[in-house]
Amino acid sequence: MDAVYNFLDKASGLIWGPPLLILLVGTGIFLTFRLGFIQLRLLPYSLKQVFSRKHSKKEDGDISQFQALMTAMAATVGVGNIVGVATAVFLGGPGAIFWMWLAGFFGMATKYGEAILAVKYRTKDANGQMAGGPMYYLEYGLKQKWLGVIFAIFGALAAFGIGNGTQSKAVADVMNSTFNVPHLITGIALVIFGALVILGGIKSIGRVTAFFVPIMALFYFIAGAIIMIMNIHLVPEAFGLIFSDAFSGEAAAGGAIGAVIRFGVARGLFSNEAGMGSAPIAAAAAKTDMPGRQALISMTQVLFDTLIICSITGVTIVMSGQWKNKDIDAGALTAEAFGSFLGGAGPIIVAIGLVFFATSTILGWSYYGEKCFQYLFPKKQAVLAYRIFFVAFIIVGPLVSLDIVWLLADVLNGLMAIPNLIGLLGLSGVIVMETKRFKKKIEEEKEAAKLAQSAAVDSSSK
Repeated sequence: MDAVYNFLDKASGLIWGPPLLILLVGTGIFLTFRLGFIQLRLLPYSLKQVFSRKHSKKEDGDISQFQALMTAMAATVGVGNIVGVATAVFLGGPGAIFWMWLAGFFGMATKYGEAILAVKYRTKDANGQMAGGPMYYLEYGLKQKWLGVIFAIFGALAAFGIGNGTQSKAVADVMNSTFNVPHLITGIALVIFGALVILGGIKSIGRVTAFFVPIMALFYFIAGAIIMIMNIHLVPEAFGLIFSDAFSGEAAAGGAIGAVIRFGVARGLFSNEAGMGSAPIAAAAAKTDMPGRQALISMTQVLFDTLIICSITGVTIVMSGQWKNKDIDAGALTAEAFGSFLGGAGPIIVAIGLVFFATSTILGWSYYGEKCFQYLFPKKQAVLAYRIFFVAFIIVGPLVSLDIVWLLADVLNGLMAIPNLIGLLGLSGVIVMETKRFKKKIEEEKEAAKLAQSAAVDSSSK
């Protein structure tokens, strides 16, 4: 077993080394410039679309645009938002947060590109439901089915790591340490909850996440906002330290600027999954008239996940000064930071947040894994078998050590990203073309709205 662990540890370090991180961020930078900084120009319109309930009966899809966004949010808002950010600050210092923000900013363009291709090349399966994602745009867009197959294999397997065992383990651990709930009881509860939601398919997952995710995100955001408002005098100093340390690396392990950048970028990408190819699988299920519309909505996922929720964690840790205490384990750093401001309520708030975040990740990733598996084995019985096995596997996390599973998940996630990034770069021209087509549609909608408003004014004046 030690040999397997050492092999996976080396493989993870190799795969998630500078080349992949540069490729991930570089793809975001490339798409940002090709699309004319779309994450800035059309962000107000994107946010408006997120909360719009206007849908045409002609729109294809299985779930609403908002439900698709919340399903993707459910998968990405997880342990990484609490433990991952804490690890970045613990090892890279406060400056790592700046590089996390930068990775998130360019990651918005990557998320946009992934979603636009997912909707454009989606198809209907034998059950009449939408199926899309990297495996489909690699096959039908890039004409490289073998890359789609590789992605689907890695995705179907990775779901059991990053989206199942590791998340249920995190929930069981925090329930045990904070509320003294036995690991087995937590595991059984998660299996029952998972079965009730996951076995119902994407429509069931979409309904639950659309209700569940906004509440959990708002709960955590409000807790962090209260801390900042109550200690407003510490906020400028915290931000000043984040920006100054981002370019000095004085607070990083070993005092290296490279550590600041590495941990900030890596943990930011781990949290929002931009470039990994997971989120576009949910985007493909959305009811939408044009790929560009859902792409703009999907783009906001990185804003909510990294630039808002992760920032709450990171800034609170810097404000507390607990990141300087190397006697505190990185996994407990967020709870210690919240506790320093809110007393005994702090760790409880973090524990509740982690339970919500990790549980929602299980729901989102169950759909990702299922769709990857369905691409390989299209029969309905095979998909049902995958769902059942995925739900049953939830009990494994709370009962065993998952060091190897964590490493395997890291390796598989990195391997997922490679074919997906090839697809994004190879089909960047299609992304630009679809963006231009949608921008024309936006102008037509604005003109129609002006005409309708003018007609209404004329009618009322008569």
